[in-house]
Amino acid sequence: MCNIHPVPRYDVVLFDLDGTLTDSAPGILNCIRYALESMGIDSPPDEQMRPFLGPPLVDTFGEHFGLSDADISMAIERYRERYHDVGLFENEVYGGVEEMLDTVRAGGSVLAVATSKPTYSATRILEHFGLASRFAFIGGADLDGTRQRKNEVIAHTLAELTDLGAYAPSSSIVMVGDREHDADGARHHDLDCIGVLWGYGSAEELMRAGTIALADDPAELTGLLTR
Repeated sequence: MCNIHPVPRYDVVLFDLDGTLTDSAPGILNCIRYALESMGIDSPPDEQMRPFLGPPLVDTFGEHFGLSDADISMAIERYRERYHDVGLFENEVYGGVEEMLDTVRAGGSVLAVATSKPTYSATRILEHFGLASRFAFIGGADLDGTRQRKNEVIAHTLAELTDLGAYAPSSSIVMVGDREHDADGARHHDLDCIGVLWGYGSAEELMRAGTIALADDPAELTGLLTR
């Protein structure tokens, strides 16, 4: 008899959040505008702000606007003034994501989140959309900035999964994300990375960063994560 149940290709699947599970662009960009305007800095046109989706805020405010360390801290504080009460929920789950998560999880893979967004915010978003229970652990950045790079978040997430007994050194693991930072973080830990094309990065960016495959939609991603 043919086995109709999914079989996992990976023991552990780590998911990025913004641009992978949810479309958080409106909230993020609105809050960046709020922070800049509160500091007397003009916001760029919408099309020039797309690269701001994905990297840590410290990179966005520092590299794109040349702010000093003190002004970066102020900009992030202003960003969070709006984000925690308003911007967080200017957001929606991508169509097909819930079904993809359920199928991959049913196949036996352990699911976790590894995002550069603070854990506090990521958890609130996932709980708001009813997704949190699908993940063994939600790994994110620290609000104080001591853990914000994707490789640091992945290390933190894997350590917590180890403590939970959900991950062992022999486990096969993949990172799923929409930006080069996801692939870079995965490569730092010698993990595979699958890129998704419904988020904020391009196929060229993701291929250049070393992803092993690209998915056009959540259904195609399901096929890449199960067999």
